[in-house]
Amino acid sequence: MAKRGRFLLGLVTGVVVTTAALGGLAYMFRGVIAQMNIAGTPEIPKAPQTAASQATKAAMAEAEALVAADDKKDFDFAARGFIATRSDPLIKDANGKVVFDLSSYGFLKGDAPDTANPSLWRQAKILTQHGLFKVAERIYQVRGFDVSTVSFIDAGSGWIVVDPLTTAEVAKTAYDLVTEHLGAKPVLAVIYSHSHADHYGGVGGITSLADVQAGKVKVIAPEGFLEHAVSENIIAGPAMSRRARYQFGFTLPRGPEGEMTSGLGPGISRGTMTLIAPTDIVSRTGQEITVGDVKMVFQITPGTEAPSEMNFYLPQFRAVFMAENANLTMHNLLPARGALVRDAKAWADYLTESIRLYGDDSDVMFAAHGIPRFGQKEIVDFLTSHRDAYKFLHDQTVRLMNAGLTGSEIAEVLKLPDVLAKQWFNRGYYGTMSHNSKAVYQRYMGWYDANPANLNPLPPEPESKKYVEAMGGAENVMRMAKLASDAGEYRWAATLLNHVVFADATNQAARDQLAAIYTQLGFQAEAGTWRNIYLTGAQELRADTLKLPPASLSTDVLQATTTPMLLDFAAVRVNPDKASARSFKINVELTDRGEKHLITVENGVLIHEEGIVDASAGATVRLTRPDLLMTLFAGVPVMTRPDIKIEGDSGLYDALIDLIEPIDSNFNIVTP
Repeated sequence: MAKRGRFLLGLVTGVVVTTAALGGLAYMFRGVIAQMNIAGTPEIPKAPQTAASQATKAAMAEAEALVAADDKKDFDFAARGFIATRSDPLIKDANGKVVFDLSSYGFLKGDAPDTANPSLWRQAKILTQHGLFKVAERIYQVRGFDVSTVSFIDAGSGWIVVDPLTTAEVAKTAYDLVTEHLGAKPVLAVIYSHSHADHYGGVGGITSLADVQAGKVKVIAPEGFLEHAVSENIIAGPAMSRRARYQFGFTLPRGPEGEMTSGLGPGISRGTMTLIAPTDIVSRTGQEITVGDVKMVFQITPGTEAPSEMNFYLPQFRAVFMAENANLTMHNLLPARGALVRDAKAWADYLTESIRLYGDDSDVMFAAHGIPRFGQKEIVDFLTSHRDAYKFLHDQTVRLMNAGLTGSEIAEVLKLPDVLAKQWFNRGYYGTMSHNSKAVYQRYMGWYDANPANLNPLPPEPESKKYVEAMGGAENVMRMAKLASDAGEYRWAATLLNHVVFADATNQAARDQLAAIYTQLGFQAEAGTWRNIYLTGAQELRADTLKLPPASLSTDVLQATTTPMLLDFAAVRVNPDKASARSFKINVELTDRGEKHLITVENGVLIHEEGIVDASAGATVRLTRPDLLMTLFAGVPVMTRPDIKIEGDSGLYDALIDLIEPIDSNFNIVTP
């Protein structure tokens, strides 16, 4: 169980409570971002300095040849229009805590060392160029301040701000840089291109709720944005947050032997995530909205990179904004942190539509990550090649699937044609062909590969013990792994040693041996995500899991979370043994919201129904929603909340609270 810790609810309740359970709330909004608001990262242990093996050096020969032949066009696009950057590289919050260090990627100079894939090194150099850039007449971007990119469109009397980064501190810093060099102008509108937090979380640094409510600022988003922004990953948020540590390398030191971007953008800022609800909804392709003297024409692209997403076109500037549908890398169809599988076919089809709608009429393309592209032919070629990569991935995975290959077999043989693979923006820096082909297989076929041996296999720990015993004991397996490692067969060596570790997690020699293997695999990886995953695994094998504190709550995100969503989250934390031992019903009335909910506990499950009052319920509880949060999720004693009124059996609400388990946000991954 997670240890109880101090947790500040701030504006929601105005009190400080002692709780482990409330920590779970912090992880339910966006699994990928939740670790960004951590209240104090422990000191990161340094890994032993490790040299690249001969096998690792040999594995990177192809990437070295590609980089040597680079025409440097992307570097030109990345540098074009540079105006200025901050003189102080440290972006801090109100308490002086550093939320982003612009100088932290200063090691990316010269050629790649042996500990970094040259292709990823090249990509990281491009992604970490930071500052204010002029993209086109009246279109600007601030890049390199966060994993995402914020765009500023001059609408005459003020700014249209597109995708205001992950946290308020970096967004405000970007706006300040724009003001310093382009003059003071108010914000007229904010656009959220899609429902991922690195594209809306910084809105509080750009504008205020008061200005939005006063009608001074529009907030424009695609249909379904708020629902998906709050609910995507709400159920599995704690697990996704833990896995996101691996995907983004949150606990790794930044450098040539550690984290060097995710391949999609720089590291994620660690400030305050905010949210202001949209005022204007885009629901159809072709819909037009004018802000100031700028007309925008939108293209709705649901089910691509996000369940709610849109591109837009600026006809007077001949410029198209492609959100996160067209990137400087192959994207993820299934992030390593976890998510619902994205639709590669829909993604490709919407890119076809983008080309048809805007290809002939665009001289500039800019996006929510990466760098702009310039020239009508360049843009069409880029979108076409990018589209073809996703279409090839989808179609050929399905072809091989229908020929009887399993997901892992497809991943081993499926490669992009050279004409696509040699385009830098199609390479697997964030998503990979291996991972994505398995995602396509999973989307259609699920986890089961149809082999009866895999229908009901043993779980990892007992399976590993039997494997190690069958192979002659731990020492023999470790010798086999050493032979495989010496031969450069790191994937097989990792499989062998993983069994040893899961058979006996106290075998530190095996853990260290496996950590060394993961380190070499990390050095070899072209994908920033794979590098981070391998190196984080090595870190935790050497030093155990770093015990990060729970993330702090974003009060406006919490405000946007519906009560049924909160009760869904309660339902997946119910202890089944306790819930099976008794049955009861409770009417819950939220007096500050005028809401009524019937909660039924029966057969080991919690069921909730909105707008229902059951006269046969054992108790009726009247309370505010902050009191519901404090008692049901934080485990605060009901007796300390004097405004709670209970009719009927007063012990039933305490019984309900007792069912909700706290969350351990530091569960093991590379050990049992």
